[in-house]
Amino acid sequence: MISVIIPTLNEEKALPATLASLIGQTWLKEICIVDGGSDDATLSVIGNFSSQLPQLKIISAPRGRGSQMNAGAQAVSGEWLLFLHADTILPQQGIQKIYEASRNSDVLAGCFQQKFSGRHWGLRLISWLHNSRFHITKIMYGDQAIFVKKLLFHDLGGFPEQTMEDVLFSEQLLKRCMPHILKLKVSTDSRKFQQIGVWRALWQVVKIQSRHRRGKLINCVDFFHHYR
Repeated sequence: MISVIIPTLNEEKALPATLASLIGQTWLKEICIVDGGSDDATLSVIGNFSSQLPQLKIISAPRGRGSQMNAGAQAVSGEWLLFLHADTILPQQGIQKIYEASRNSDVLAGCFQQKFSGRHWGLRLISWLHNSRFHITKIMYGDQAIFVKKLLFHDLGGFPEQTMEDVLFSEQLLKRCMPHILKLKVSTDSRKFQQIGVWRALWQVVKIQSRHRRGKLINCVDFFHHYR
């Protein structure tokens, strides 16, 4: 069974669609929302889904995506963990596909392909770059919905509690196994990209791709501060 962990901080606008995408998913053991101190209506939004998602529970943790996801991993009991951003929508049968992949003994971790909401063609290009980058580097980003076997996650020490926690975790994971990418796509809310400006965000992605090739991805901190 699969436990879903969702870190939140003032996500009242995006969270309803994310939670709605979990309704009816099979092989779902529990949903743990880890709040970092929201002061908007995030907690009320969660309460509105309590009858539709009886597996839902809320805990609190120090603010920071890495620390929140680590706290969630400690609080759940599923054999597999799915880390889902609060602005990312899971496709139908998404958890079913994770379960099917998990039956292959060679699969210990993985992620989905990714797309953005919104119709701007620049967003489609950014998604294409994201997905192409994975096939080259095998580095998973959090907005691809990372899933991992719980025992392996804890053996690796969880997420680093700093910026770029997903990339740093992926680098450690690659020392142990090759992540598996599913054909299904998760959909990420594009509002942050649109606030920054699609072309500015695209330019940042191009720079990240270049730094991937030169082995300097770990230094791309500014990009993550801009849009995550």
